[in-house]
Amino acid sequence: MYIIQNQSAIIKRNVVIMWVANFFIAGSMTMVLPFISLYIETLGNFSASYVKQWSGWIFGITFVTAFIFSPIWGRIGDKYGRKIILILSATGIACSVFLMGFATSVWQLFLLRLFMGMFTGFIPMSQALISTQTPKKIAGKILGTLQTGSVTGMLVGPLLGGALADVIGYGATFQFVSITIFLSALIVAIGLKEVRLQDSESEKRREYRSKEILAYIIYNPVLFVVMLMSTLVQIAHFSIQPILSLYVAEINGPTNIAFFSGLAFSVAGLGNLFMARQWGTLGDRIGYIKIIIVLLFVAGLAYFPAAFVTNIWQLIVLRFILGTAIGGIIPLRIAYIRQVAPINMQGEVLGYNTSLRFLGNIIGPALGGMLAGLFGFASVFYVTSSLLILSGVIMFIVWYRNEHSNKVATYSK
Repeated sequence: MYIIQNQSAIIKRNVVIMWVANFFIAGSMTMVLPFISLYIETLGNFSASYVKQWSGWIFGITFVTAFIFSPIWGRIGDKYGRKIILILSATGIACSVFLMGFATSVWQLFLLRLFMGMFTGFIPMSQALISTQTPKKIAGKILGTLQTGSVTGMLVGPLLGGALADVIGYGATFQFVSITIFLSALIVAIGLKEVRLQDSESEKRREYRSKEILAYIIYNPVLFVVMLMSTLVQIAHFSIQPILSLYVAEINGPTNIAFFSGLAFSVAGLGNLFMARQWGTLGDRIGYIKIIIVLLFVAGLAYFPAAFVTNIWQLIVLRFILGTAIGGIIPLRIAYIRQVAPINMQGEVLGYNTSLRFLGNIIGPALGGMLAGLFGFASVFYVTSSLLILSGVIMFIVWYRNEHSNKVATYSK
């Protein structure tokens, strides 16, 4: 009894520690997001179209290496533990961001973002760590709570980053951000104590080969589509991110552009913060997939009107509504994986899920930058809205068929 209570106390402490670490990581990384495109403009005399397209490539290139390395880190985490990977991830990101403050060309910034991708994945890895410590019946609530840490950071980060950039300049802001990321590595190194729950006695000894894990994913249709949705949702969401500050400048003018760009980023985080835990708790009660389907449709419908806004405050209202929907999709996906995947393969399964998310992060910014450069900003919102609604339709069809086939099989027995 004492051992169980002690383990429970350690798990609760770990959730708090990872909440704080995720706050610093997310806040630090989003400090620089609002002005990446503006930073590119300071590196040379470029046309508006050039800046839009390179904003997409520089924003997205990080996720090329992240896409490759995520399953590798996931498998290493399953075998040796995730604490050391979290420390390496934060340290690698901090070094990369520090050097970005000294970039003198677009190519230097591009290569540093590429290198940073090797270590990107701190927040997904923290979710995997907490997932393996969490009983299945409360996974949605706990993961939703954990997400509020990164969301709170995302809420504060763009505002602080935009204000800092206006005062001390872009390069110095990168250097400031690297210090707060190092702090996250220190918090994990000192405070985290890794423990693991086991779903059954047999799981203690079971090791899965990558081939078995891939087969498990492919032959579970709902799980497969949930992971595929990771790519489609990220394509939709990240097609907007690198060009949002340029869109804000178009509808609001150049006055305090960094601040208003930060506000547009942050308000989605505010909606996310309000609803992440609630969506997780609701998913625990009535089913994760049902909530994911609803949220995909809500997010799709929230994106579409953004193509027609005429002032910054209309955009901010729509970004808030979007945030309330997006806030539930990530923790509910992870909670579903926690529910259906054996615990000794969860790290690698979540690694593949993270890779698919990063694949969307690669495609999305490049697609958004290209569409904005060729057809204007409105086209990005049309495509984004369509992708999210399509994701909802696909998810509903596969879930309904799976539920119906299970009922038929049960009735036949």
